Amino acid sequence: MEEPEITAMKANKDNKEYVLNAVAKQGKILEWASDRLKNDEEVVKKALENDGEAMEFVSDTLKDNKELMLLAIKSAPWTACYASERLKSDKEVILESVKTYGQTLYFASSELRDDFDVVKAAVSNKGIIIKYASFRLRDDAEIAKIAVSQNKEAIHYLSERLKKDEEIKNLVK
Repeated sequence: MEEPEITAMKANKDNKEYVLNAVAKQGKILEWASDRLKNDEEVVKKALENDGEAMEFVSDTLKDNKELMLLAIKSAPWTACYASERLKSDKEVILESVKTYGQTLYFASSELRDDFDVVKAAVSNKGIIIKYASFRLRDDAEIAKIAVSQNKEAIHYLSERLKKDEEIKNLVK
């Protein structure tokens, strides 16, 4: 049996006023809005203000809107995985996400996987995520120490040189 809110939303999926009120109370109900309203900035912003996870149901066009993506990340940092390719290369967007959800590094552009600030923030939050950093940064002693301090298993993803480093080996003991 379908939830009454979902049934009502499906019946009113193209009624902007109805949808605005519904997503203000339950952001993820955006899933059942019309494609037109999933592409409406006002509706999407209202949904994301209620629940950043609603980003999953936003139109591809608005997944390229930096302001909306940052709004979603504020309450649901993992939603950066829905960002457009352009925003997956945007340092501000990715950095904001990795500060509290290091796994976002996996979705970041190759340029940002090679960005010291982004990788440092990501491994500070989730050390094992160093496996998605560039080879250059897997050979950076400062980042390696942070990653291994956060998660001893991170040592497996460091450069061969740093795996032999005494200071880093001591952090694993």
